[in-house]
Amino acid sequence: MKKEVTMEIFGDQALFGGFSTNDMKKKLGIPAAKPLADFLPALTIKAKEFANELTSHNVIEKDLGEQDQISKEHVDNNKAVREILLKRGVRPEALPAAEDVKKLERRLESDEKKASKGSK
Repeated sequence: MKKEVTMEIFGDQALFGGFSTNDMKKKLGIPAAKPLADFLPALTIKAKEFANELTSHNVIEKDLGEQDQISKEHVDNNKAVREILLKRGVRPEALPAAEDVKKLERRLESDEKKASKGSK
């Protein structure tokens, strides 16, 4: 397994209170072949992005070069973001799935085509 994938898996477990990426897919009824991120609500996406940005920043600020150091930093940042959410009454693993992003994109494209045909 690639190091980046391992880091993401442990980051997800930290953010979702011990639930792995696959656990969350099962919990939310997401097909195994689909990316979890395509079904996450905006708040969870932003939480993951924030943890990732903290990691990117701290890799430079703390001069982290070893993969183990970077992975630990990533997990610690996901735990910290989780704590912020919990203090505000939000449990990331309890949020409902959002509409499939890819399905939404296809519907928007279809609606745009219909709208452009109607305006001619």
